[in-house]
Amino acid sequence: MADALELDTLWDEFHRVVNMTSQELAAWLRVRDAGEETEPLPEEMSSSTGQHVLAILQKRRTDLTEDDIKVMYEVVDTVTSEADLENEPEAEETKRRHRLMTLGHDPLKPSP
Repeated sequence: MADALELDTLWDEFHRVVNMTSQELAAWLRVRDAGEETEPLPEEMSSSTGQHVLAILQKRRTDLTEDDIKVMYEVVDTVTSEADLENEPEAEETKRRHRLMTLGHDPLKPSP
């Protein structure tokens, strides 16, 4: 398990790169996975990573598991490497934006 300082840093970094709320992410995952006729059941929707990010957003730091910490590191690394956090992409970069949104990062959402 990560030490307290490392976990604090990871928690802050994760919540910095995951700029969608749990409600926004849940709605995105439903829309992304909905078929033309139906909307999936919550447990059947999205990538497992997207669902894991959603679960982490609904937890307190003290409730994190080893798997949560692993996913948090993966999300921070992926968003940091794929997103230009200083100069967000143009709206035309749809595939990349949608991939990042599945991890909870909307590149077109203004920074707070």
